[in-house]
Amino acid sequence: MSTDDLVRLVRRVFVPTAADRGLAVLVDLPDARLADNPEWAARRAMAADWVRRLGAAAGATGVPRTTLAWYRNAGGNNADLPAHCHTGDGARTYGHADELPAGNAITFDELFADHSILLAPTELSATAPLKVAARSHPLRAATMPGFLPSMIPALQIDYAEVNRRVDLLKALLDPATAATIVTRACGRTHTLRLDLRHREAHASGGLFPRNGVAGNLPSGETYIVPYEGELPGDPSGSRGELPVQFDDEVVVYRIEGNKAVAVLSEGPHSAAEAASIVAEPAYANLAELGLGVLGDFGLEPVGSILLDEKLGLHVAFGRSDHFGGAVGPADFSGPDAVVHLDRVYIPQVQPAVAVASVTLAGPDGAREIMREGAWTGVF
Repeated sequence: MSTDDLVRLVRRVFVPTAADRGLAVLVDLPDARLADNPEWAARRAMAADWVRRLGAAAGATGVPRTTLAWYRNAGGNNADLPAHCHTGDGARTYGHADELPAGNAITFDELFADHSILLAPTELSATAPLKVAARSHPLRAATMPGFLPSMIPALQIDYAEVNRRVDLLKALLDPATAATIVTRACGRTHTLRLDLRHREAHASGGLFPRNGVAGNLPSGETYIVPYEGELPGDPSGSRGELPVQFDDEVVVYRIEGNKAVAVLSEGPHSAAEAASIVAEPAYANLAELGLGVLGDFGLEPVGSILLDEKLGLHVAFGRSDHFGGAVGPADFSGPDAVVHLDRVYIPQVQPAVAVASVTLAGPDGAREIMREGAWTGVF
């Protein structure tokens, strides 16, 4: 992107005001737990370049200070951030967490106090901890985990229309008490009923003009956490079957009480998943029903969940507290085990699994919103 493109992006997404005194770009670093890769290295270089150019264009963005904040990777997607980060101006870059100097570390609380606008083009998603931070700090954040140059077209679409669509979906999800997803895989039909009681939907349209919010960029989805049964005497009614394609194998989970309690299929991936839901029960939690709208804007999957989940239906496993659910880091066996893992139901990502229908039930009856993978009369 050109400098003018970057300036337009900041002004459109964040709408800076005189109250915004700092913009921080967050970058995680490889360590002994997580090795570097070429895309990650390129993303770090891109972030440093963005900081240098946005710093030079402070008059155009309206934000007087731009800071690059380096930190040791959190160990897993949506795990809590480490206690400290190391700040710079983009002139120096790092390739490994062990290269960080000992002297200029500050706490994330200190960073958040001076920087109300955050961009996070990280390797591991920082969406969950930044959503939590936005509740108690005067900030707003656009998280960009796994961002690739191939996603730049998704930053340039009509986000007014994207916002209109995600708001319409939120208006349908908020009163809904259940969602029924019917899928087909390997000649069988699978039905999953998700309990949506006691929950509010969230519309994420890629615009963050006010503090107190954090979400993905590119964006274009409405999401809701299924009810997880945390209220005494009121168990979750989520139950059924959910197929997920792993390579050439389709794993079929049996869902009871909003958790994957068994794997009904056979094969190496099925065996691995059966072991995982026993070893890490919090991973087995159904953490999100997501409805992405960007598939209607001519965009194609790029192999990164940041964009791919916004193209259509997705269901996530694991952590949910950052979305308003009940499962958080303390429910996992350790910090490195914390995960929020999306499964995307579009043909390019899961060709062996077809979405036959998605139907919402509520006080006014049932309404089908998706048939054969396409929206039905919603927009």
